[in-house]
Amino acid sequence: MFNPTRDEVRNFFIEAWRKYQAREVLTPLETIAADVVALHPEYHTVVDNPDSVDRDFPPEAGQINPFLHLSLHLAIEEQLSIDQPTGIRAAFDEACARHGNRHDAMHDALECLGETLFNAQRNGTPPDGAAYVAALRKRAGHG
Repeated sequence: MFNPTRDEVRNFFIEAWRKYQAREVLTPLETIAADVVALHPEYHTVVDNPDSVDRDFPPEAGQINPFLHLSLHLAIEEQLSIDQPTGIRAAFDEACARHGNRHDAMHDALECLGETLFNAQRNGTPPDGAAYVAALRKRAGHG
């Protein structure tokens, strides 16, 4: 199983963004990553700086870790592409319809995924895919 380190994940986003800006050829995954970064201009200064790999983003300082946020976006894009957990694509489509745009729906999914991962970590259990889909459906106003 692919299990990248924190630095590998961060370098992936930094390099995908660099290649995108230089108009170099990107892999399909790099294309998705660069598209996600493009949606977040507030993170451009972070991904433009290779020194960001070593930077901490402590929540107690009121900071959102941009690499975590971007990684969750990427994870959800993958989940949507294969509809795993089952039903995530339909729940996401409902969230898109409620918001009228994909990006706000994505942020609903991010909140639900973050909560699902937090609960799994807290409980020492695998993530509950059904609860994740149900949470997204509830946010979309269905379920």
